[in-house]
Amino acid sequence: MTTPKTTPDPATPLWRAAQVFRLLSCIYALGFQIAVNPALERPLLGWVLFGVLIAWSAACAVAYLAGFGRRPSFVLAEIVVVLALILSTELVASPQWALDNQSWPTTLWATNATISAAILLGPIAGMLTGVAVVIASTAVKGVVTYDLGRNATIVIELAVGLAVGMAAQTARRAHAELAAAARLAAAQQERERLSREVHDGALQVLALVSRRGREIGGATAELAELAGEQERALRRLVSSGEAGPRVGQMTDVGALLRSRASDRVSVSLPAEPVLLDAHTATELCAAATNALDNVAAHAGPDAHAFVLLEDLGDSVTVTVRDDGVGIPDGRLAEAVQEGRVGVAKSIVGRMNWLGGTAKLHTGPESGTEWELTVPRR
Repeated sequence: MTTPKTTPDPATPLWRAAQVFRLLSCIYALGFQIAVNPALERPLLGWVLFGVLIAWSAACAVAYLAGFGRRPSFVLAEIVVVLALILSTELVASPQWALDNQSWPTTLWATNATISAAILLGPIAGMLTGVAVVIASTAVKGVVTYDLGRNATIVIELAVGLAVGMAAQTARRAHAELAAAARLAAAQQERERLSREVHDGALQVLALVSRRGREIGGATAELAELAGEQERALRRLVSSGEAGPRVGQMTDVGALLRSRASDRVSVSLPAEPVLLDAHTATELCAAATNALDNVAAHAGPDAHAFVLLEDLGDSVTVTVRDDGVGIPDGRLAEAVQEGRVGVAKSIVGRMNWLGGTAKLHTGPESGTEWELTVPRR
């Protein structure tokens, strides 16, 4: 039985740095304890609480470095312990001592809770924890006064929570983008490998069958036509992924359609770019390309095609019209029964998958018109 692999935490370097800061803050707290202990009302209790401080700091360091403490419940427990030790100043020191000094465990050590909350939960949680530390320190002093010239605790806590939280968010976002890029690269490499295999095998065989079938004629002409359709479909599938745009990018549909213009294909585009997300734009263009391939294969040797792109605001429409022989009534249903599903899958099915529509207007000797519409999300 294999154990599942856990996803690495991109904020691990921040957790490690935080524990170095924790060690330094404990050393500072020790020096502070030695210096002020004679002035405390209950010095023995002060050393007992300092022992709790050191033990809890060690537990936090182990938990965060090992990873099992990187969860909201543990961070909340750290915040509670820190606030409790700050408030314990009233147990070990006089009110005048608390008013004249920083809180007993030292503000530097209390900042560990702010850092932990910021790393795990982000800048807002880090800043709120810093505010909680300042409120606890104010409660100990019993006086609400903030002289930033002499005591910049609130500024430091807010700045630490914001900076560390933003750093953690940036690390996680960069890790997610890197993982997505790696997956895209792997998919692209696999597509290229399959493309080479398809080109070296199936495409060449289909091209040979199509060419030889037309040369022989007769009953093999229908096989040649079917082989030609499948060859074109495979070529579209292979070529559509060779320079595929990345997920989340916007693509100009007009730029994709412009490449289909030729002596027998006229493409009319708006003056401004028509932008859709890359995936939708590519699929819409693929459906239009399939319609153009059908024009070349079935509309007649002298047929011309006309492509019109329209930006309707909340939707985008591509109209593909030809002046060919048209499609007789019932011919599409017969094609599906014969297993030839190019129109049903490559055009209608593709548009349905995008949440759009594919409307066909045709008839004998009246040409064919496809109206392909997708919503703009």
